[in-house]
Amino acid sequence: MASLKSTVDCVTAFSETDWRPDMAKINVPTLVIDGDGDQVVLFQTTGKVAAEMIKGAQLKVYKDAPHGFAATHTPQLNDDLLAFLKR
Repeated sequence: MASLKSTVDCVTAFSETDWRPDMAKINVPTLVIDGDGDQVVLFQTTGKVAAEMIKGAQLKVYKDAPHGFAATHTPQLNDDLLAFLKR
């Protein structure tokens, strides 16, 4: 529901920014959730790498989940977020 300009600016920022130095600085409990069926932003180059770069990160992979897994896997996502917050 974002404007076209906002959407393009967001994609530009994400695709042109090197986040690696920031990832190495994260020092709080971190949960990385990704779907291995995402055809827009591939798991092997995003979620998997992020979890490896953040010291002590917990990785949850939703089998066959698409890019919009927050809409398609809402109950599982909510359960995982609540469990992570309670630990």
